[in-house]
Amino acid sequence: MKLLNIKTLVVASALVIGAVGLSSFMSSDNDEPTTTGNPACEVYGKIKIVDYGEDYKVKKVDYGEDVKVKWVDYGEDNKGKWKEVDYGEDHKIKWVDYGEDFKVKFVDYGEGC
Repeated sequence: MKLLNIKTLVVASALVIGAVGLSSFMSSDNDEPTTTGNPACEVYGKIKIVDYGEDYKVKKVDYGEDVKVKWVDYGEDNKGKWKEVDYGEDHKIKWVDYGEDFKVKFVDYGEGC
């Protein structure tokens, strides 16, 4: 009788350990995706140019850029497209010559990362 209880306890323990182990491999629908790419690619939309209080310090370059940017009047909801605004901005940037967060090259086509 005691042997049967021990076997039942061992089997139940194995089932619990297996269920806990499998649950660690399952992902929920609420998991947020992580960005592993270039953070400069996430700066797009309505951009306000400021002298202070910036979100990002940006350097303008001709080569070696982190992102290629196209100035647009509409359709700024895509990566690499910036619309300059005075209010209602998504991001505030300050032009700098050094100490930049990222570098941009302005283009007429081929914008993005």
